[in-house]
Amino acid sequence: MSGLRTVDEATFDEQVLNADQPVLVDFWAEWCPPCHQIAPVLAQIDAERNDLTVVKLNSDENPAIAARYRVMALPTLMLFHHGEIIWSVVGARPKHKLVKDLDEALHAAV
Repeated sequence: MSGLRTVDEATFDEQVLNADQPVLVDFWAEWCPPCHQIAPVLAQIDAERNDLTVVKLNSDENPAIAARYRVMALPTLMLFHHGEIIWSVVGARPKHKLVKDLDEALHAAV
């Protein structure tokens, strides 16, 4: 996949729900071609921005979290802020569209 930080059932609450800044979670699986397609885009966004953190969570290896958030298709991206989902989308997106949507969600959350 990419160089993104990985979260799992043991670290999700601490690194996502209790984070000091917004966290974009990429729910993915090894068998998912669109997940691999969007991974480099997410890595670029993570490297370019300091107003949010991007992490990935393997849904097959962490089914309890995927079930908690009703992840039914992959990739699912969820933006968390102060422990709450403030934006989500299912499926891969071009970088410019993803950045625009994230900027709008972050602006609305402030």
